[in-house]
Amino acid sequence: MGFHEVRFPATLSFGSVGGPERKTDVVTLANGFEERNTPWAHSRRRYDAGVGMRSLDDVETLLAFFEARRGQLFGFRWKDWSDFKSGKASVEPDYEDQRIGTGDGETAVWQLTKTYASGTHDYVRPIHKPVEGTVKIGVQGDPLQESVDYDVDHATGQVTFSHPPDVGVTITAGFEFDVPVRFDADHIHTSVASFQAGDVPNVPIVEVRV
Repeated sequence: MGFHEVRFPATLSFGSVGGPERKTDVVTLANGFEERNTPWAHSRRRYDAGVGMRSLDDVETLLAFFEARRGQLFGFRWKDWSDFKSGKASVEPDYEDQRIGTGDGETAVWQLTKTYASGTHDYVRPIHKPVEGTVKIGVQGDPLQESVDYDVDHATGQVTFSHPPDVGVTITAGFEFDVPVRFDADHIHTSVASFQAGDVPNVPIVEVRV
C-alpha cells in the first residue's frame, strides 16, 4: 500500500464531519429473533473534508494536497479532532493513560493501543500513526525516557524497548495520534460560484488498514 507520512492540513480537517463505521450482518429468523455477526474486528472511519473549507484559499490547498497524493493512490495522515489523544481531549497525554500490555521478560516490541470502555465491555484499537514527539511510555508506574529506554516507530505505532519489560510489570503509554486514510474518490467537483454561494465540495475520506 502506498502511503505518504504527511498530515492533511489540520486547519482544514477542523470542522469536518465523520467518525467510526462498523459492518454488521443482521439476519432475521422466521421466529422474529435476530442473528448478528460482523466480519470486521476493527471499526473503519469515514470523514468529509469538504465541510472544513472556509475560503477559496482552502480549496486551493485541498487541490494541491489531492494532486500530490494522486487522488486515491497514496494514503496520508488525518487528524480526527474528536479523537486524537490517548486520554481526555482537555489534557495533555500522560504515560499512564493507556495500558498496552504486561511484560513477559522476552517481548521487546509492543503495539500502541487505545481502549474504549463502556460498562463491562471494551474495544482495543491498535494505534499505527502516533504523532512524533508526543509518545510517553511507563513501566509499573515509572516514566521511561525515549531514545534511552525505548524507541518509537511513528509509521507503525510500535514501541521497542532497549530491554524487554520484566515478567508481570504493567506497560502504559500516552500519545497523540493520526488516522491513516486516503481520498475515497478520484475526483473533486468544485466551482467558484457554488463555493461563494455556500455550497462546499464533497471530499470523502476513508480510513485504510495498516
